[in-house]
Amino acid sequence: MAHNLKCHFAGLFILILTAGDLCAANKFDVREFGAAGDGQTLDTVAIQKAIDACAKAGGGEVHLPPGRFLSGTIRLRSGVTFHLEAGSRLVGTTNLSEYSQPHPPESLTEAKWGKWHRALIVGENADDVMICGSGIIDGNKVFDPTGEEKMRGPHAINLLNCHRFVLRDVTILDAANYGVYAQISDDLEFRNVKIVGGWDGIHWRGGPDQWCHNVKIINCQLSTGDDAIAGRYWANTVIQDCLLNSSCNGIRLIGPATGLSIVNNFFRGPGEQPHRSSGHRTNMLCAIMLQPGAWDQTRGLLDAVFVANNAVENVASAFTLASKPGNTVGSVLVDGLRATGVYGPAIAVESWADSPLANVILRDVHVAYAGGGNAWPDDRKVRPMGVDVGPLPAWGLYARNVKNLTLQDVRFDVVSNDFRPVVRADEVERLDLDNVRFPRIAEVADPIVTNQVGVVLREP
Repeated sequence: MAHNLKCHFAGLFILILTAGDLCAANKFDVREFGAAGDGQTLDTVAIQKAIDACAKAGGGEVHLPPGRFLSGTIRLRSGVTFHLEAGSRLVGTTNLSEYSQPHPPESLTEAKWGKWHRALIVGENADDVMICGSGIIDGNKVFDPTGEEKMRGPHAINLLNCHRFVLRDVTILDAANYGVYAQISDDLEFRNVKIVGGWDGIHWRGGPDQWCHNVKIINCQLSTGDDAIAGRYWANTVIQDCLLNSSCNGIRLIGPATGLSIVNNFFRGPGEQPHRSSGHRTNMLCAIMLQPGAWDQTRGLLDAVFVANNAVENVASAFTLASKPGNTVGSVLVDGLRATGVYGPAIAVESWADSPLANVILRDVHVAYAGGGNAWPDDRKVRPMGVDVGPLPAWGLYARNVKNLTLQDVRFDVVSNDFRPVVRADEVERLDLDNVRFPRIAEVADPIVTNQVGVVLREP
């Protein structure tokens, strides 16, 4: 099965766009349309004129030269490349009345959020668009006391119903909400992007009847206060070669997804940017959190998930998979995971839905856990997971309601003695343990505990 999954993902993506596809002969300098770039003059109108002129000419490049360009919302147009030259900085104005938002269709639950969708850069019904260059998009921490949590303001970039969008080489700083937020958009590529500060880094959502297809996040560095990467209704997604630092989760999936590849990434805690919604805490929670139905009922399938060759440091949980009522989970393969400094439940695979997780494989996994936990009382029940990982009755792996669970070449280490079992499996139809290693703690009589487990195979 692993070979089939790898073959499935190997041919999944072809480069969506190249710079040459979007960069035409037409070039427009925002200064020629009246932009001052002095950090004091509001340049929104001049920048928008340049973008509109470029679109009217059939597409091309709009250049932001070196300087500080103060702006409210600017809107992207189809066929336009917005190039931020080295030394240029697009800075969000502190005047909140200068921001506007796209308008999601009523079919999306997010449509009712109104001004929450505001952004410094808006792409709405725009196709074949690129933002590139070595410049900076500066959200300027434009917080709003009337916004969500009495603080959230505009996103840095918001896309709605866009297709073939590329963000490349750009740095996004200090968004007052998400760095990038995209809805019902397809063929998105984020490459060599750096995002520092704000809440979520890159967050995209489809809807029950209109998923987001073909999203690539390659070689990006995200250091965010909230989830570095998040969203739901994903079809064919690659997250690869990224450095993810967060004061929340590295990757949080909150709804269905199919064809999800998470390969060769480094998840590092604690967060360098504070989680403003929780009193500026900085501890990183889960590296990879796959939790369909986490926030609300988002019915659908999570399937064809390939998690390979990832490294994790100083997080609560290295990998968590949990489904809720209305969601089903097919095949999930974790092949190659190295985690150190894990201080919460190391790995959890749980179904709280009517159907079990169908097929979960953990292969070539090594987790070093901080330890120090007390024995789990016999009368203490395991409760469904909330939004974040909670206490569990095993320190290495907890599994619940799984049809087929395989552990192959898995090693659990612990720094300080922990008086819970290493592994506990509840309601697992078939548990296959092949070369599973762990330290023996004298006070723990049964390091592997099973409850309603149909088949246990222990290979030498």
